[in-house]
Amino acid sequence: MSNRREFLKFLAGSPLFAGIAAGAAQDPATRVLSVKDFEALAQKALLPQHWGYLASGVDDDRTVRANEDAYAHYQLRFRRLVDVSRIDTSIELFGAKFNSPIFLCPVGSQAAFHPEGEIASAKAAQKSNTLQVLSTQTTVAVERVIEARGGGLWYQLYTTRSWAGAQQLVRRAQTAGCPVVAVTVDTPAGRNTETQERFRRQSDLSTCDNCHSGAKPMFENLPNAGLTDATLAWDFVKRLKDFTTMKVLLKGLETREDAELAVENGADGIIVSNHGGRAGESGRGTIDCLSEVVAGTRGRIPVLLDGGVRRGTDAVKALALGASAVGIGRPYIWGLASFGQPGVERVLGILNRELNLAMGQCGARSVKEIGRASVIDTGRRG
Repeated sequence: MSNRREFLKFLAGSPLFAGIAAGAAQDPATRVLSVKDFEALAQKALLPQHWGYLASGVDDDRTVRANEDAYAHYQLRFRRLVDVSRIDTSIELFGAKFNSPIFLCPVGSQAAFHPEGEIASAKAAQKSNTLQVLSTQTTVAVERVIEARGGGLWYQLYTTRSWAGAQQLVRRAQTAGCPVVAVTVDTPAGRNTETQERFRRQSDLSTCDNCHSGAKPMFENLPNAGLTDATLAWDFVKRLKDFTTMKVLLKGLETREDAELAVENGADGIIVSNHGGRAGESGRGTIDCLSEVVAGTRGRIPVLLDGGVRRGTDAVKALALGASAVGIGRPYIWGLASFGQPGVERVLGILNRELNLAMGQCGARSVKEIGRASVIDTGRRG
């Protein structure tokens, strides 16, 4: 990949990495100080069309920006004179324990960002015992990814245009050993991805043939599958629950009404998500949707969240508002694009260190001690 060669040359001369001796044992990823620093490195490393896919939202990309900006609406309340010499960031979800509430969201086509793709992400997740959710559009088959990750791999489902297609995907993920399926419900009728299209038109698409040739192994023997179904309705949840032993989560809910319906229809959990701003142009950050979704469930099922998390403090704010776990998408792909597995590890390391520090400031010695009293909604919007 010529872009990666150019990136390595750029990296060698970058002041960000000044002081690293030639052949030094220290991994250059460890020199990156913040998650946002990885963004520019990733853009430099990637082909324009791949960067466009990763960076874009829909319409004017306002919801992409809102996801990140919305965390500024909330302030943390720090508590003093609490013994925080030992902080436990672990959580338990559906009987499995993870070292952190921060998890890896499903991102498709990861071989477009690094040759090792989902395997590199899985190895990083395994190393830190981080929950990973695998995309239907993975470039590596679920069986290989779960071998690299071990337990703790969930499967994200695009329902396709046929029940038989959905069954085939779910059966394969369940047989591979995934205990949870997260059904994406926020893209019923396509998307208006203008930014992505602009980058694509600037690009030499012949340069990325290697990334996309045979790159959807989950769609083998699944002709005319498509990804989504505009007729999808609540009865799908019951059908899926009757078909699989996996826990069924709904990914893409943003309102109290839908949270109530999710519980009524037997969903085992919810992921508050707007597809990283790539589903529709609501203009609402997911953190602003979280409280009403949590209220709609009334504590009966876990509520997870993704969208806009760039700091450990962001994770604490989401946890304080009722999230059981907090997902990241673009940040770990920035790390993957920049350095492969070490980049993903570094992104997780930075966020978890910041999480630990913020919990200490809030006087929270465990994730369960992070509550509504830890955060203030300032009411400022726009």
